[in-house]
Amino acid sequence: MAPTERHSDLTPTAPHRRAGALLPVRPAPEGRAPVRPRIPPLAGVALLYALAQLCYAVVHMNLGWDETVYLSQVDPRHPAAFFSAPRSRGVSFLVAPVVAATSSALAVRVALVLLSSAALYAAFKVWEPLLGRLRPALATALFGSLWITVLSGPQVMPNLWVALTSVAAVGWFLRAREESDRPRRALTGLALSLAAATLFRAPDGVWLALPLLAVCATVRAWRRPGTVAAVLGGLALGGVQWAVEAYVRFGGITRRLDISSDTEGGMGAHLGGGVSATFRALDGPLLCRPCRIAAPPLTHSLWWLLLPVLAAAACALALRARRRAAVTLLPVACALSVAVPYLLLLDYSAPRFLLPAYALAALPVAGLAAHALRAVRDARVRTGVAALLCAVLAAHLAVQVEELRVNAADARDTTVRYRRAADGLERLGLRAPCLVSGPRAQPIAYEAGCASAQTMGNNRSTTTAALVRAAAREPMAVLYDPGDGYLPPYARGWRAHPLRGTDWVAYVAP
Repeated sequence: MAPTERHSDLTPTAPHRRAGALLPVRPAPEGRAPVRPRIPPLAGVALLYALAQLCYAVVHMNLGWDETVYLSQVDPRHPAAFFSAPRSRGVSFLVAPVVAATSSALAVRVALVLLSSAALYAAFKVWEPLLGRLRPALATALFGSLWITVLSGPQVMPNLWVALTSVAAVGWFLRAREESDRPRRALTGLALSLAAATLFRAPDGVWLALPLLAVCATVRAWRRPGTVAAVLGGLALGGVQWAVEAYVRFGGITRRLDISSDTEGGMGAHLGGGVSATFRALDGPLLCRPCRIAAPPLTHSLWWLLLPVLAAAACALALRARRRAAVTLLPVACALSVAVPYLLLLDYSAPRFLLPAYALAALPVAGLAAHALRAVRDARVRTGVAALLCAVLAAHLAVQVEELRVNAADARDTTVRYRRAADGLERLGLRAPCLVSGPRAQPIAYEAGCASAQTMGNNRSTTTAALVRAAAREPMAVLYDPGDGYLPPYARGWRAHPLRGTDWVAYVAP
């Protein structure tokens, strides 16, 4: 007599338990409520990310300097600000539908909370067929818990969007080889993700594509025309607007790159300056230029110092295993590539600059944590290791929440002063069409509904003679900071008006 077959919960039954297959449904025992489906781990992390933005970051209601530049390009109610050579227009296109419908900064913030949380979920979801369900969720939690990631979610800034599209692009690139029998979906995802990254920041898209093209050129198994075409096509699709604008406004691509370098303070071999500035700005301010502040304490910077060590350890384990090592090595290579211009070519920094590198590095670090648990065979020891990792993560989260609170408050204080200055200009009679010049003219002019113009600095957009002619035609004010500002000679005979609640004085043309 044949032995009776026994099925456990881990044994496939008909229909077979595989991805996408139906599972047999067992009726709930009498007296018990049916088991409700749980929220998938990745979706739960994305929801927590949205809540963190609403609780901590959206209180930063008013708009920052760079945000007003990007918004003004598509806002039908405000004059477009000077758009400097290093910028790309992707984030302006992203918020254009919201800005066309409303002028509310709160509406823009809430819309970006929803969009960024959905994009966080979608970007790391690409990695589930490669890493399973838990590792992408852990990587999402590691990246989404950084204070700068939370603060960037509702901001009209490109760096977070470059990070998320980079994660998706690298994931689709790997899946194009894994799904060699039906690569069309993966290749389309690769091209569109890379195009989006390039549209948000054209130089970052190029740096992201370099390791992908290098793999295609040097590894025979990856040398496929479809993959190369998807990478080059994504770059071309995302960069065409930037290239056309380079010829229309700046005299060509080379000329635009030269102007961009000058605007950034001269991009070149700042081998120590960039790393030092990045480390000093790790816990803020949002822009450290020049970066002469003290380094953060070890308790706040230890994660940053350990990140390259953990990534290297993950790569070493992947090479030792010699099985699907590309899933670990390629994100690290792309993270290093997108970090190069900010660590080695600039002498100033901002915490948001390395968001793409942090997002890509979170994947191998999450894999390393999973490997640490799996390598322990004893159940009690495994529980202890899991408890230790949770304690370390909790301490890290406590540091990040504190930094988020401090930096959100600083950003709010700065933008509140912009709003107060704009209200002061309106009380002085400046109504559209009007013009504002001087330090911090751009965000204050946007809040007041005026145009802005500068005769010096990175945002130089006009001449002194043109400003004097404009002052004869429309209301105009020059902002002056008594502490470190410069009052141009043509405005020294104008009437001075201190702006209440700020450190600035407005000189209004008669």
